[in-house]
Parts: sequence; C-alpha cells; structure tokens
Amino acid sequence: MSQDELSFDEHDERINPRAEETDFDRVVESALSRRGFLGGVMTFGLGSFLVGTTALTRDSVAMQISPDRFGFAQVAANVEDTITVPEGFTWEPVVQWGDPLWSDVPEFDDATRGTAASQARAFGDNNDGMSIFTKNGRTVMAINNEYTNRKIIWGNRPEGKPAEADDIEKGMMAHGVSVFEVARDDAGNWQVVKDSDLNRRITPRSEMDLTGPAAGHDLMKTDADPSGTKSLGTWNNCGNGETPWGTYLTCEENFNGYFSAADEAHEVSAELKRYGVSSKDWGYGWAKVDDRFDVAKNPNEPNRAGYVVEIDPFDPTATPKKRTALGRFKHENAAVVIAANGKAVVYLGDDERGEFLYKFVSAGIYSATGDNSDLLAEGDLFVAKFHDDMRGEWLALTPDTTGMSDAEIRIHTRQAASKVGATTMDRPEWVAVNPTRAEVHVALTNNKNRGKKPNAGGDDTSVNGPNPRVGNNYGQIARWMPDNEDHTATGFAWDLFALAGNPEVHSDAYAGSENINAGNMFNAPDGMAFDQTGLLWIQTDGKYSNEGDFAGMGNNQMLCGDTVTGEIRRFLVGPKECEVTGICWSPDRRTMFVGIQHPGEKGNSHFPRGGTSVPRSGVFAIRREDGGLIG
Repeated sequence: MSQDELSFDEHDERINPRAEETDFDRVVESALSRRGFLGGVMTFGLGSFLVGTTALTRDSVAMQISPDRFGFAQVAANVEDTITVPEGFTWEPVVQWGDPLWSDVPEFDDATRGTAASQARAFGDNNDGMSIFTKNGRTVMAINNEYTNRKIIWGNRPEGKPAEADDIEKGMMAHGVSVFEVARDDAGNWQVVKDSDLNRRITPRSEMDLTGPAAGHDLMKTDADPSGTKSLGTWNNCGNGETPWGTYLTCEENFNGYFSAADEAHEVSAELKRYGVSSKDWGYGWAKVDDRFDVAKNPNEPNRAGYVVEIDPFDPTATPKKRTALGRFKHENAAVVIAANGKAVVYLGDDERGEFLYKFVSAGIYSATGDNSDLLAEGDLFVAKFHDDMRGEWLALTPDTTGMSDAEIRIHTRQAASKVGATTMDRPEWVAVNPTRAEVHVALTNNKNRGKKPNAGGDDTSVNGPNPRVGNNYGQIARWMPDNEDHTATGFAWDLFALAGNPEVHSDAYAGSENINAGNMFNAPDGMAFDQTGLLWIQTDGKYSNEGDFAGMGNNQMLCGDTVTGEIRRFLVGPKECEVTGICWSPDRRTMFVGIQHPGEKGNSHFPRGGTSVPRSGVFAIRREDGGLIG
C-alpha cells in the first residue's frame, strides 16, 4: 500500500506505532463471552426500549413499517461511477472543486487544475460537512473543504508531486471553508451566485480569534502571536454544526498531518505525539512555504489547531472564532441542542481509534432575541463513560478531576479524558440529535485495533458495551437517552441502534444486528443527520472492495433509518472510490444537498463529468420529480 493509499489513522500509526496488547487471548475470550450480552443489546435497542418488549427479527422489523414513513423504494448496492437515487428522484451538481465563486476567476482547467491564486477564490477540494442559512430572503451555504487528493490536485506534475511553491500554496488554498450565496435559476436548479457580497473563502491563512479558557495561555503563544489570542487559518475541516443563533461551526480534525520539521530526527513532545504530530507530514509540504508548520521552529503552533471554529455566514468581515472551551482533539462534528433550562449543549466526537465522546454545556443561557455571540466561549466540558448495564454518565473534566488547569484541559483534552477513565470508543464520528425526542446517536465507524492495541495514550481498548467486537471493521451506531429528557443531565441510558455487518458472510456478531440484511447492509457509518420528521440519514466512508467481508456492499452509500422501528433503507449509492458526506436541506425542504468526497481516490473514477476528465468532489442537489418534500 502506497503512502497515498493510507488512511489518516494509518499515517499516524506508521509514524507512532502502538504496542500490541500482551493479553490478546484474554480479550478474545472476553469478546466471546459477550455474545449473550450482545443479543440483549440488540433486543433492547430495537424492541423493548421504544416499541415494546418483543425482540425484533429481520422479518418483524419489515412488517411493522409503514411505506409512507420513508417515501422511497430502496436502491440496490452497486459499483457504478455515478450517483444512484430511487425511482422518482433526480440529482444535479450545485458546485464542484475548483468552481469559481467570483466571475474574474477562470473556470476549472483539467490540464492545470488551477493555481494558488485561482484556488483561493474558488470552491475548495473534498467537501465534507455543510449547512444552509437563510436571512432576509437570501440563502447562503457554508461548506467544509477537508483536504486534497495530492495525486489529483498535482496530477499535472510528474509523479503527482508539487514542482514549485505555487503548487504547495494551491493545495493549501483548497483547504478550509467555502461560504457563498445560492439561488434557484429559471429552471429551478440551485446555482452559486457569483460575485455575491456574501461569498467568502476561509483558508489556512485567514485570521482567527482564539477564545475561551485556552486563549492567552503560554502553550498558545508563538513568536508571531506572543499574546496567544490570534491564530491563522483552519484546515482539515471535517464535520460541522450549526447554532440556533445562525452561525456555522466547522470542526478541525486531522490537523496534525500538516506539521513537519526540516530535521526528521526532531523529537516532538509526548503531548504532541498523543495527537499524531511528528517531524514528518503527510506529503503536503506546508512547512516549505510557511514556518508555522515547522514544529521544530514553532512547537506551540499545533496547540492552536484542533478546535471548533464559529463563523458568521452573513458577515464576511467577521473574524472566525476558535472555541477552545469545546476542547481540542480531532473533531468530527458539533451537534448543538438547547436544553430545557436554556443552556446550549454541544455533543462532540474525537475521530481516532480508541478516543472519546464529549459534551459541552454552556455557562450562559440561550436567548431567542438576544446576543448569543459568546455562548460557546465558556462552559463545562464532560467525557462519556459507558457501563455494560446500559447506563452511562458524563464525567466532568475539571481541575479537581484531572489535576490540570482549565486551559490545560482544553489544550490537552485527550490526556484529561484518559485521567478520568472515559470509555474508549470505535472512532466516534458524527453525532446527531433527534429533533422529535430526547435521544442522541453517534456513528462509531470502525476500529481494527479494538481488543488488539491500546489507543494513542495507552488506554485499554478491550471490548466494552457500545464497542462489543474485537477487530471491528464494520462499525455501529450507538445512541443514548439523557435522564429526564434533560441534555444537561450527567446520567443517561444507552443502547445500539445498529451494528453494521454482513449476514451473507457471517453468522455471528459480525453479521450485524437484526435490522441489517442482505438488502441494506453497509460498513463504516460516518456522516449522520436527522431530518425534521425524525428520520436518521446515515452516510458511509468504508471499504468499497465489494468482496470478502464486504461482498455485496458496493460503493459508499447513504441510508435512512427509522429510530422507532429500527428499519434501515438504502437511499443513495455514490460513485467509485468516494465517501458520501455532508447533508442539509433547502429552506422549503424540497431539495436535499449531499456531498460526494474524493471520487476516484485510487484513480478509478471520472465522476461527475465522465470521459477522461479529472474526478472532482462536489455538492449535489437531490429532488423528487413531483416536487414534493424530501426530509
């Protein structure tokens, strides 16, 4: 496997290898002894908790479904190089990597793939989380641009590597966030409004305010910013969130892969190693054009990345704010809900094998008519502890519980969570809050190290309640219900909504839960969002080999789940070698916007234009042919 084919986690583990568990036999025996418990989880999750005490079988799940609940017929898995949607639906592109946001920017050129200057004013690469906002009759989209496929963006250069500084700068400018106005054209299709005064690119060079407990701490200070309150840029923006007061939350995930040192023998601190920072980057070369990314010269710079950033989508002059109060880790997304007492609660996952699930509770109270601009600047941070009796608790991360200062907790959040004994999870990806009742779901995408290796901090990763399988290559969706339907409560009940698997290959726990069958099976749940009716939309970023353990699963896909009955149906299949990620709806709920990331990441796609064209990530609008509601 070449370096370009390694996942972000595999890059980290190659640089900082983890020791094998010394008592692997004990772990396996423990996992096998949980088979009875696993069955209990499935029964509780799909039957007794919400719809009675009768365990749901695959047949009984299907019998209890009203066809009107979903409103579409399931599509079959496939390996086509296109988007497949159900009969009665259509799709069209809205924006693709390299599309200009201003009319003075040239259209995307397959031969050159643009320049740093053109990319800085065009839609970025590999879009991920996104939201849509409406104000005073105008509609704006804010969309993360997570990273670049180096062999594609530099595909016009020998061996797909940068030939000059501008190539590196172009890759840098493809990162960040794209904010732009959209409107319907005469045919009713959504289009970018070029030259809108609301259009904006936020890149790794954009100025940011550092706010909250970590701002101004010595670990945040650099020669360029001795105050420790200003930073430049955001990058590797993965999932997202949006607030009731109309701001966009973009989440910095694998920030570590962009730092390096001219001397590869340079040793970074143990604190930085916990986050995967090393003297070698992932091939982006940013330190060659910007000393900020040379960890030997600027050892504190990585401490200024790995946060949730709040952006005002309707004010291009507003400085984005890094909300250190929400902790520093590899943020997947930020799911915001207002609790009954008016506190803003944000659920957060740390997307790495064996890391943790977090909750932030604001110090202030949300006001529907007042100023909420600093509501995420102060509050309490918690980490989840799951127990095998289907109960759990949120453990407070405080100076008393961790022996660390408030600022240190927000900078070294992983270390704080390890100190209090939080539950190691199978890569917590997107968190989604049900708008129709007090329940929260998290996608635990996979963890090949479960029961085999500790996490990056040396924490035990033996099988546990919500992570019940050794060497988990399929993933699962866990959910919890806060006590007294209060999102600020420290106690909760939990279960598993779905255990992904392949019942055509396996007959044990790797077959999946009872709501997984040959027709809807999938692996690696990743992006998730509820629509306003309470249906859960599930996007995948997993193996698309369509063979072996993954036979019959086809390309990555998007499914829809009914969290009351447990039924899951496949709604969409993406093109070859893509991830399906990012979802939002038009204000009238008649268009669903879905992101397609890294089509052809191994060189076998020409989506969406076909022929011999360069594959391009993008956002696509999906509608019913009859113009009806979708979601």
